[in-house]
Amino acid sequence: MNLLSLALDLGTAAVTVAVALCAWRLIKGPEISDRVLALDTLYMNAVALIILLDIRWDTELLFEAALLVAMMGFVSTVALARFITRGDVIE
Repeated sequence: MNLLSLALDLGTAAVTVAVALCAWRLIKGPEISDRVLALDTLYMNAVALIILLDIRWDTELLFEAALLVAMMGFVSTVALARFITRGDVIE
C-alpha cells in the first residue's frame, strides 16, 4: 500500500464523517440558518468527495462533475438565503 492510497483512504473517511455530521445538522438543526449552513457545507463536502474519487480512479470526467456540483451549490445557497431574508428569490 503506497502513501497516496493511504492518504486517499484517510481523506475519504474524513469527508464521509463530515457528510454524516452535516446531514445530521441538516435534519436536527434548531434554526433555519443552521440548516442552510449545513446544506452549503454538504455541497462542499460532496465536491471534496467527488475530487477524491476522481484522483483514486484516475479520470478527468469527475472534475467536471465537481465543478457542476460546486456551481449548483453556490447558486442554490444564494437563492435560499435570499428567500429566507426577503421572502422571494427574484424581484
